[in-house]
Amino acid sequence: MRIDQVLPSLASRDAIGAHALALADALRAAGIGSDIYYGSCTPDVAHLGRPITQLGRLATDRWLLYHASIGSPVYDILRAREEPTLVNYHNITPAELIDGWAPQVTHEVALGRGQLARLAEVSRFAIADSAFNEAELVAAGFRGTAVVPLLIDMTSTGHQPDQAVADRLAAAKADGGADLLYVGKIAPWKAPHDLVKMVAVLRRLYDPRARLHLVGTPIGDRYEPALRAFIEEAGLAGAVRIVGSLDASGLEAYYQAADVYVSASDHEGFCVPLVEAMGRGVPVVAYGAAAVPETVGPAGIVLPSKEPLRFAAAVARVLGDAELRRHLAAAAARRVADFDRKTSAQRFVELLAAATGAG
Repeated sequence: MRIDQVLPSLASRDAIGAHALALADALRAAGIGSDIYYGSCTPDVAHLGRPITQLGRLATDRWLLYHASIGSPVYDILRAREEPTLVNYHNITPAELIDGWAPQVTHEVALGRGQLARLAEVSRFAIADSAFNEAELVAAGFRGTAVVPLLIDMTSTGHQPDQAVADRLAAAKADGGADLLYVGKIAPWKAPHDLVKMVAVLRRLYDPRARLHLVGTPIGDRYEPALRAFIEEAGLAGAVRIVGSLDASGLEAYYQAADVYVSASDHEGFCVPLVEAMGRGVPVVAYGAAAVPETVGPAGIVLPSKEPLRFAAAVARVLGDAELRRHLAAAAARRVADFDRKTSAQRFVELLAAATGAG
């Protein structure tokens, strides 16, 4: 029995790729063969999988587990094969949240939604990483579904913080002001522009030296320049920094320096950085869109609106209330335990074994 995994792309610094690698290890430990096949990859992880063109001939003892997160030609290769299909769904951003900013990505997510609906016709079983995503599977027509969190350690990168980055952040903090952190794609549906509005109010009313760090890779070539222009026009060029992508050590330094983690995203199927922040004891203030309330649970401040004044007031309260921060830290420790990688891996393997008859 084999359960080989098929991904549109395998990339470093990517939660889905890290999850697939951990799942392969868990399956092998359970005596189930598992290799990873990708449509594209970053060079540093190419050796951890194989190109989709190397799937080879039909294997009668093999199931194929497809990781659905965006539209891809890999789907067409999968559908042309006769092995039974399983699906792991990581959410696909609605196209209307991207339209006008990144045409290529808009096309890919619209394509992905269509491919997901067609996968429902042939999939034997599907696993989502949140109840929100499972509901989308059911709406798309999937019949057998379950929920298992991502198989990644969301409490630590396993790296020490980059000392040069940590020193620079500490020097800025020495001059006063809170450090707010966002981690994720620099993309319109993630709405860092709304975080900029919030910081403008926060600095005007509560903390004139507050800083916002936006860590992540831009999507397309239109949104980031517009965001930078917006920051400049708001007079916040010295207060809001678009950091870009970081390695694990750099990211660890930012998490450890953060006073509050903030999210104004309009759509999240799970949102790993929320758990990463909670796992490091960083209090979370987030707009409660899509899966955010489910992911955070009672361990953060989840807002029904991201109106800048309300958002800024919530952040200011967390910054100024030590007892609230202690309460949130304790609740976060309990919540993060729900995403324990070892427990999730065991559950994932059990579900796949039952679905394929390997158990």
